[in-house]
Amino acid sequence: MSFGFILRRLGGAIPLLLGISLILFAIIHLAPGGPLDMYTDNPAVSQEALDQIAQAYGLDQPVPVQYFLWLKAMVVGDWGYSIRTGRPVLTEIALRLGPTLQLGGLALLLSLCIAIPLGVLSASRRGTPLDNTLTLASFAGISVPVFWLALLLQLLFSVQLGWLPSAGYQSIGDGSFPDRVAHILMPAAVLSLATIASWSRFIRSGMVDVLNQDYIRTAYAKGRGERGVLLFHALRNAMIPAVTVIAVDFGTVISGAVITETVFAWPGIGRLFMESMDGRDYPMLMGLMMMGSVGIILANIIADIAYAALDPRIRYG
Repeated sequence: MSFGFILRRLGGAIPLLLGISLILFAIIHLAPGGPLDMYTDNPAVSQEALDQIAQAYGLDQPVPVQYFLWLKAMVVGDWGYSIRTGRPVLTEIALRLGPTLQLGGLALLLSLCIAIPLGVLSASRRGTPLDNTLTLASFAGISVPVFWLALLLQLLFSVQLGWLPSAGYQSIGDGSFPDRVAHILMPAAVLSLATIASWSRFIRSGMVDVLNQDYIRTAYAKGRGERGVLLFHALRNAMIPAVTVIAVDFGTVISGAVITETVFAWPGIGRLFMESMDGRDYPMLMGLMMMGSVGIILANIIADIAYAALDPRIRYG
């Protein structure tokens, strides 16, 4: 893969991000309500104060003017100030990014370590009761609502057994490594479940297709054992179709697991997004969604690079 290809992909992402920002800005401002609604029900806030707040954040300008002012500031690295807290958007995101990276990183690591063996095992035993059981479990994992599973785990491990804390990032006055591990286990398990289920199905599908190829039969004919054939001949090629799905999920999870972080009161990007939605915090919402868009675009570029690494036949000019 040439360095020029990567530069062209990055350059092509600029107009794409511009179009995404325009659509997101329009949708946010067309939604019912506004950032000043939190003040209108407070009799202590006068109309003059509301006008001053609107003027300070540019909310008194027409929407097209607001967009171009926001875009101009965003280009130079000024993401604005949160209407809800009054602090810079970048500062708020920086405070929440660490917990999200910890949670998302652990969930993705669990997904990779579990989904790949399950997919390989299911494909190598296709048509057997084991394959049927894993298929049923995968469909169940994809279908189970995240919030329901989260509440079920809280009821079991926190309320009934008392093994794990029900929510939060750490215990008050603690913050030790074992304490943080105890807090992250349940949300990481919930966040990884659907990913494990979908990834294992994609890997199984790719493995089944690869195992029917002539070069696999040739490898068996040369006396290679089943483990060697599966790991060194089949898995690398079977991963190619799953790379896109895995890469996009990487970008999505790291951008913030909204439901999981909300249920477990995890102080990450996903929970910040929900808080910003409730308060119609326009600058924060735009900053979070643009960050998520950049993450997904970068994940797709990484997927293209992984294609070339897995399959030498793929060449990008």
